[in-house]
Amino acid sequence: MEPKHLGVELPAAPARRGTGFNRGRGGARGTSAYNTRGTTRGVRGGPALRGGANNRGGGQRRGWRDWDKNNRAREASVVISPEWSMLEEIEFHRLSKLRLEVDEPDELESYGRLFAYDKSYDRVTTKTERPLQLVDRIKYNTTTSDDPVIQRLAQQNVAKVYTTDAILSVLMCAPRSVYPWDIVIVREGDALFFDKRDGGPFDTVTVNENAADSPQDPTPPNPNDPTAKAATPETASINTATSLSLEATYINQNFGFQSVIETPPPPAVDFANPNPFYGPEETEPLASCGYRYRLFDLGITEDEDIKICVRTEVDAYSPGQGNPKEGQGLVTIRALNEFDTRAQGAGGAPDWRSKLDSQRGAVVATEMKNNSCKLAKWTVQSVLAGAELMKIGYISRANPRDNTRHVILSTASMRPTDFAAQLNVVLANGWGIVRTVTDMCMKMPEGKYVLVKDPNKPVIRLYSVPMSTFTGEDEEGSEPAEEE
Repeated sequence: MEPKHLGVELPAAPARRGTGFNRGRGGARGTSAYNTRGTTRGVRGGPALRGGANNRGGGQRRGWRDWDKNNRAREASVVISPEWSMLEEIEFHRLSKLRLEVDEPDELESYGRLFAYDKSYDRVTTKTERPLQLVDRIKYNTTTSDDPVIQRLAQQNVAKVYTTDAILSVLMCAPRSVYPWDIVIVREGDALFFDKRDGGPFDTVTVNENAADSPQDPTPPNPNDPTAKAATPETASINTATSLSLEATYINQNFGFQSVIETPPPPAVDFANPNPFYGPEETEPLASCGYRYRLFDLGITEDEDIKICVRTEVDAYSPGQGNPKEGQGLVTIRALNEFDTRAQGAGGAPDWRSKLDSQRGAVVATEMKNNSCKLAKWTVQSVLAGAELMKIGYISRANPRDNTRHVILSTASMRPTDFAAQLNVVLANGWGIVRTVTDMCMKMPEGKYVLVKDPNKPVIRLYSVPMSTFTGEDEEGSEPAEEE
């Protein structure tokens, strides 16, 4: 049963997708401090130096819901303003029933340069661990509307919907999500643009989101009690949800930068066009990254013209596996991280140093349980990009009490479609969700909307918002509102 359209007229406003083109720089020095435009530049010294991630999935208050597996009330990922009007609400159990089979995509354009994956990392064991290095590289995390390639393709009307693989994977894996998230959607004419918000949850990597007792952040003060103060521990914990998210982001970036061969042989592979975000004024070296703009057909009948243009990313290529320029041997690189098996939020994970070589199955099973959503998103991104291999590093702290030094204990290699089957990821369900949300938004008048995952319930809601939302004000200074 399709969600009911409640019909809200938006005030007249000039259509804008964003604040103009910005290259969305990210990843310099592989750190995880975040600033505006979704970048990841920061300072040396580790993942917990600046709290700019705005990963607001952590605040909690104990109460009568202690029986719930999350054991606390989370805050929304974005402030729900009184000016917003709720249009639709869909429960996850309804999303899980959707199905849409989608054919192989058409390749529109490709950009960037790929280095070869260093296969020596496949031979790393707990006895031959390698230190995780801090690598100075630039990688971009540009939202859809600020992508100059998508801007040009939209002018050519190549599709009805435009987005990136990171945004699309969150929507396709929505029923697995526990932490809050939000997607900004702009309808401009007959086109939809799915965007991420600067500094929002798309810019960081979650840790043990699906664990029965997932990591927590300090309890915030009661907003109804002006005398209440937030609990301030004597020493900042490195195992809170926000700290772990920053740490995981740092680890993922640097493992991807470190595990490629930048000096030939084997040679770097240039796609048809250079990196679209790298300006002539840039001096720092680019990370290995290839962008493939791919067109998927969401039409149910031959007469339907509902195509979605997706910017997908690959991180490297595997030497000897064919021509990367033709989509052969492409690789995505990700990393799982171990923090402290005795800490709250560890999710019952076994000690990797003692179990990873001898009982890898137990380690993998625990990670698939505790990080079901994250692994599903990574797998969907790999499938969307047409990658033939996924490389997942197992990276642990050198000392459980120090979140700035890490070691690589192992690297797993798998085919994305095979891993999707292990995770019970059904791509047809994901495409059904995308088609449903697309149809829902196409029924609305032109304007700006926000799709919000409820912080505490398995529900997504669509809000209409003023066109000026998220375009000028400083979002970092505002606190998220608590949803009932």
